[in-house]
Amino acid sequence: MTWPELLAYCLAKPGAWQDEPWEGDVVAKVGPKIFAFLGSGERSSVGLKCGPDRETADEWLARYPDDATVMAYIGRSGWNTLTVGSAIPDDEIFEAIDASYETVVSKLPKKDRPS
Repeated sequence: MTWPELLAYCLAKPGAWQDEPWEGDVVAKVGPKIFAFLGSGERSSVGLKCGPDRETADEWLARYPDDATVMAYIGRSGWNTLTVGSAIPDDEIFEAIDASYETVVSKLPKKDRPS
């Protein structure tokens, strides 16, 4: 999977939009909240909410020790960086994007949720 395909998959979600809150770092948001950190496209990875807490998100680290890492600064809240195009199958990356999106949407006020 290429970086443009990854971005397109994220942006196909209802209410999703692209933002660049830090120069050169693309994110996918729903409402005002980020659900995927895509970076600049130089590296094939995506930062996602991989669980409600660190313990649940650590399951990714156990399954893919070379291709899943705790995200800096927000990792304690269940965010991981997953390497694309390596040991993690594309369908699992897509499932993780779906789960991150659903988690973020569920935390939005009802008035801000996409229909």
